Amino acid sequence: MDTCTAFEAKHQEVITGKLTTFDRMIFKGYLTGFFGEGRFQAFLSRQGVLLKDFGKYVERATAGVKAHAERLAADSGRPFIYLRSATTKASGESKGDLARQIAVRDRITEGLVCVFSVLEPCRSFDVRGNRETKRLEVVRRERKCLHFYFYYIDPEFGFLHVRLQSWFPFEIQIWINGREWLAHRLDSLGIRYERYENSFQSLADLKRVQSVCTKFAHRRWPRALNALARRVNPLLPFIERLGFGGYYWVFDQTEISTDIMFRDRKSLEAILPDLLRYATLALSAEDVLRFLGRKLHGKFKGELTTSLAKRPRGWRVKHRMKRNSIKLYDKGCVLRIETTINNPREFKVLKRVRTRRGDLRRWLPMGKGVANLWRYAQVGELANRRYLEALAQVQPQGKAVSELERLCRSRVADGRRYAKFNPVSAEDSRLFAAALAGEHLINGFRNRDLAARLHPAPAYAPDARRRCARLSRLIRKLRGHQLIAKVPHSRLYRVTARGSLVMSAALHFRHIFFPEGYAMPS
Repeated sequence: MDTCTAFEAKHQEVITGKLTTFDRMIFKGYLTGFFGEGRFQAFLSRQGVLLKDFGKYVERATAGVKAHAERLAADSGRPFIYLRSATTKASGESKGDLARQIAVRDRITEGLVCVFSVLEPCRSFDVRGNRETKRLEVVRRERKCLHFYFYYIDPEFGFLHVRLQSWFPFEIQIWINGREWLAHRLDSLGIRYERYENSFQSLADLKRVQSVCTKFAHRRWPRALNALARRVNPLLPFIERLGFGGYYWVFDQTEISTDIMFRDRKSLEAILPDLLRYATLALSAEDVLRFLGRKLHGKFKGELTTSLAKRPRGWRVKHRMKRNSIKLYDKGCVLRIETTINNPREFKVLKRVRTRRGDLRRWLPMGKGVANLWRYAQVGELANRRYLEALAQVQPQGKAVSELERLCRSRVADGRRYAKFNPVSAEDSRLFAAALAGEHLINGFRNRDLAARLHPAPAYAPDARRRCARLSRLIRKLRGHQLIAKVPHSRLYRVTARGSLVMSAALHFRHIFFPEGYAMPS
């Protein structure tokens, strides 16, 4: 669906391309073979482990996982670091930032970068006595345990991390960035690109790159994720041999973004304030629902919010609906529209279901399984496209404001200084109106034409000469600010395209916008 939107058509002179692909992707793996009634107890029983020995058994298993993590770091000559806090954001940097710094410091281009160990909350198994049955039984409860963060620079996916829980059931999380993968893929294909942080500012073969991104959504993810899991979890082969299966993979969070690449930062900044203002003030809750493929109805239960935030590198507008969101922000000379899916059941996927009448295809709520990635991509791309279509209605005012500011400052041209205008003063407004008069459009105007409009009453000869001299100075001032231009080989002047825009905007503000804005309710 790589068709041009109305927004791209409107700004085609400053837009160099568009790219839609995945950004942040968080996968989670669960050993679901443990979760059925009595399943974990059966796992212990097959090894001859009694429930009363549960504590010693899981401690040995956890010690084995920790030893494996330390061995991976030692074999690669990489640091194994214990972090005192579950998050490093209080110090202004994340675990990922710290790992990237280590990679740059040690010049790591491939393989294991480092391993972090940190105490974090988790949900694990425990054995407790049941007062009613007088028996020990397996329960699941909240607790804290060590988690290991393995940071890699993978030959296929680039910079990623694998987070492993050190206690049963060894929940695993894998963080991958779609643009990291794309950068490595483009390097292997020999396609040139210019990159700024997590965005591509320019691409040599955009059509081919978009085709590569489309294939990304249809790859066999369980195979790639299982390979990463086997690197870090030494107990996984043993669990599978006992018949309790491997990891079942789901999405915890997925971001699908559409990047509009501008010719330069200045071109984006010219319209960005108007886009932010429109997205914050003009888009309604019904609009946000429409972007995300929903309709406003009486049975809707949820909250819709819109927020504007200043980031270190720019601004961000975010619309949130039931843990899903769509946002607009800037990165260098890229305008990004990004859909984040945390709750996929708000969307639907076409599935084959078995009924009495045979197999039928029906639209059902979408699950978190990785098999639905193609539908995630489709939902995100459509949402981003609808958002861009809405932004096409924005009328840029940034250029007009900058032109008005230029008019309010004195100007030096060809060694001569021209005084500033006051666009809302009565005197300058009359001058602008006289220059813009309809009868001047075809042939232009002379000094006496302006005099006839500004001073309709006749004057004595000395006053007439003073008026003529003063109007000559005003005409030079209009020319100095490039609002009018002289017609060659004549004494006529015509309003320039810039002059028409600036002077008419100033008059519009004085006579319409300011009085309306100043009007107070009775």
